[in-house]
Amino acid sequence: MEYDLIQNLRLDLLLHLCLAVVLGGAIGLERELQNKAAGLRTNILICVGAVLFTELSTGMSSASGDPGRIAAQIVTGVGFLGAGTIIQARGVVTGLTTAATMWLVAAIGMAIGFGALLEATGATLLVLLVLSLLRPIERVIATRSRNRSSGVE
Repeated sequence: MEYDLIQNLRLDLLLHLCLAVVLGGAIGLERELQNKAAGLRTNILICVGAVLFTELSTGMSSASGDPGRIAAQIVTGVGFLGAGTIIQARGVVTGLTTAATMWLVAAIGMAIGFGALLEATGATLLVLLVLSLLRPIERVIATRSRNRSSGVE
């Protein structure tokens, strides 16, 4: 009886959606603190949407259906959103990291939707490490590059 109630309420889906809010929110918070275009809300929504689409695709596909088709459409849709964050002005391209982050947040959501919770959590930690630890290294490289191009060393 209790198992039927849990199954009917889809508490597993609610748990997955809540985890998507936490993991997408962690990455979104980092982006928000860096004043990037896709911040907290955007990354949460992408992650939650990817979970929901993935769960629906696996739940709706019959024996002859292919849940991978919806997964492929998630990648395409988020790629379209990411393309909107990439800007080229005065010979400088910006927004590539934001676009890549959005793509990864969708992948994390898909992992949650497929039940790979540990993998989604690990991927989130790796993304946060890359975003935070590599920024100072990039600044050093950019400073050295500017100094070389201006003749200062």
